Amino acid sequence: DGRRVYAIGDIHGRDDLVRRLHRRIGEDAAEAANAPNGPNGNDLANVMVYLGDYVDRGPGSYDVVNLLLGAPLEGFEAVHLKGNHEDFLLRFWEDGSLGEAWLMNGGLETLHSYGVEFLNLGFAGDVLAEVRRRLRQALPPGHLDFFQDLASWHVEGDYLFVHAGLRPGVPLDQQKDQDLFWIRHEFLNSGADFGKVVVHGHTISPEVDMAPNRIGIDTGAYYSGRLTCLV
Repeated sequence: DGRRVYAIGDIHGRDDLVRRLHRRIGEDAAEAANAPNGPNGNDLANVMVYLGDYVDRGPGSYDVVNLLLGAPLEGFEAVHLKGNHEDFLLRFWEDGSLGEAWLMNGGLETLHSYGVEFLNLGFAGDVLAEVRRRLRQALPPGHLDFFQDLASWHVEGDYLFVHAGLRPGVPLDQQKDQDLFWIRHEFLNSGADFGKVVVHGHTISPEVDMAPNRIGIDTGAYYSGRLTCLV
């Protein structure tokens, strides 16, 4: 009671859509606070939960992170969850792993947004090592802190927010990060009761994907131009 939650799907470098959506959220929250039968505006807590995948694919990864690092909208709390694309970036930054997979799945656009130019000369080890060295130089400390501090999941009342989903049959405190950030079919095809309605991104659908036990809100913003927010 008294909490209005805005869940925001996968952004993927579309800072233009985030700015537009923030304006819409501000307008909606003001309207809700002033509703005749709604709670007193001073008693209403507004929460924005971002479901991860801020970087890759779209052109503005750097700008998205800069925007999210700023103060949230006035009167709002902000919760930032970790997605598999942040997992990609951090693994490559930390030990060079998954470099080829990351670059082939949107990492090139992120490198470009941070000023790291990459001529695709193949993915030989020495090439990836040089790319990693340049990324480590280019990534601002505040951005690295942002990526490293991302939460794995978040609960508000009867809703659980996570990037990809949950492993059916596994208690929440025993879920593995690999599943929280990456799971797909085992979760999507499950009719299991997870104890709460799971709000997630990660898997693109043309419209909001509603099931009795979950709600998917990744509508492919980087190519569709549609960034979805669930209120």
